[in-house]
Amino acid sequence: MELAKKTESLNVIKKFIIVIFGTLLLTISAKIKVPFYPVPMTMQTFTVVLIGITLGWKLGLCTVLVYLFEGAIGLPVFAGTPEKGIGISYMIGPTGGYLIGFVSSVLIAGFYNLNKNIFVKFLIISTSIFVIYITGVPWLAYLAGWEVAYVWGIKNFVLAEIFKISILVISTEKLLKFRQFI
Repeated sequence: MELAKKTESLNVIKKFIIVIFGTLLLTISAKIKVPFYPVPMTMQTFTVVLIGITLGWKLGLCTVLVYLFEGAIGLPVFAGTPEKGIGISYMIGPTGGYLIGFVSSVLIAGFYNLNKNIFVKFLIISTSIFVIYITGVPWLAYLAGWEVAYVWGIKNFVLAEIFKISILVISTEKLLKFRQFI
C-alpha cells in the first residue's frame, strides 16, 4: 500500500516537472521570433502542437493552461513581454485570440490518433494549427480591422506555418514514442 502511494507521488511529481518544462519551452518559443507588427511570428504554434503530440491531450492541455495562467499573473512568458505589457492587459491585446487558440490546438494535436498515413497526419496537424488562427484572426480584426488581420495575421505566416506543419508531420512518429515515458 505504501509503495503504491510513493509510486503515485513520484508520478505526480514527474508530471508536474513535465508541465513546468513544457511552459518553459513555450516561453522560449515565444521569445524566438521574427519581428512583425502587430503580431510577432514565433515558434509558439509549432511548440503548442509539439506539446500536444508528445504529451497527449490531458497533460498537453494542463501545460498550455499553466502557461496561460503564468502569463495572466504577469510573468513575462509571452512574445514581446515585458516590453509590450504583461498580464491580462497583454492577453487582451492583438495576440489574445491566438493565445486562446492554443487550448483547442493542443487538444486536437494530443487527442487524435497520429499513427496514420502522412496525409492524415498532415490534415490533423494542419487543423490543430488552423484553430489558432480561427480565434486569433477575428480578435486581431476586432482590434485593428480585417485588412490588418489578413496581412499581419494570416498572409505573412502561411509559408512559415506550412514549414512548421511539415516538420511536425515528419517528426510525429518519434514524438509519439516520448509518450511511453510519461
